[in-house]
Formats: sequence, structure tokens, C-alpha cells
Amino acid sequence: MCGACLKHPPAFDHTHAALAYAFPLDRMIPRLKYHGQLSIAPVLGACLAQATARATRPDRLMPMPLHPTRIRERGFNHATEIAQTVASQLELPLDLDSCRRTRDTPPQMGLKHDARRRNVRGAFTCSGEVQGQRIALIDDVMTTGTSLDELAATLKRAGAAEVSCWVVARALPPGG
Repeated sequence: MCGACLKHPPAFDHTHAALAYAFPLDRMIPRLKYHGQLSIAPVLGACLAQATARATRPDRLMPMPLHPTRIRERGFNHATEIAQTVASQLELPLDLDSCRRTRDTPPQMGLKHDARRRNVRGAFTCSGEVQGQRIALIDDVMTTGTSLDELAATLKRAGAAEVSCWVVARALPPGG
């Protein structure tokens, strides 16, 4: 755990990252996200499924929600595209409806840790029944973990028993 996490423990319980965010992923993931190269998503999903195959099985998978404005701009949610492959390969239920992003927050890229936390504070709502559930959140990259932490906190307030983060790649600190 990093010093910031020791000082302020995150709301999520575990993180599983398939790979480090480095070449070639630092080229592939933006092509999926920003250029609509959807054929990349199943490859990333397969890597994540393989990396989490022995993890404690959650009751359901939940992709990181995008605000409807962002989905209209892109035409898809990249986390959902990745999660579909993970759900299929691991034979786990995929929940696309229980949580949503209620604020169209600016992109986290380029923001420092504190600014990222402020940016996503209160950005999610949970309307689905998650009481006592073990949930794995699916996302492409974990940098500081603030978005995943905010969504995990929202799910815990709604009664989720355990929230894990399953990410394709983890950004490593400089020199890490």
C-alpha cells in the first residue's frame, strides 16, 4: 500500500490488475477509448479474465459507468466493452444498471491526486439492490484509483459487502 492509502484507506477491498500501464497498452487503450477501435476490447477483456480467474468470485461485475453525455460522444462505454468479455469468459453476471454517473466530470487525465478526488466526489449514484453483494468493478486503467474509490464508496453506502477493482492495467509511479 502506498502512503496515501495507509493514511486514508480506500473504500474498495482489493485490486487486481492484469498488466502494468506501459507500452503497448499505453497506445492500445487510448485507441479503444478515444478512437473507437472496439476490436481492442475483447483482447483486453481476455487478459483481465485470465488475471482474475483465480480471484474470489464476485456476485456480479460492474463496469465503471460513463455519464450519458460521454457515451453519446463516444458511442460506447469502453469499460462495458471490456467487462462483456470478462463476464462471458468467467461466466459471471454483468450489471449495467445498478450504478450510474450523475455528473459529467472532466477527464481525470492530467489532474493531480487531490484534484482527481474533488472531480469525482458525489459523481455516482446506486439505485440497484446491492445489499450484501460482492462486486467487482471493471475499468481499463487505475492511475490514482480515485474514480474507483468513489464508486466503491457509493456501493458500500448502498450496502455492498465487498468491492474489488479489476483493471486491465495499473499505472505505476515513476521509477516503479
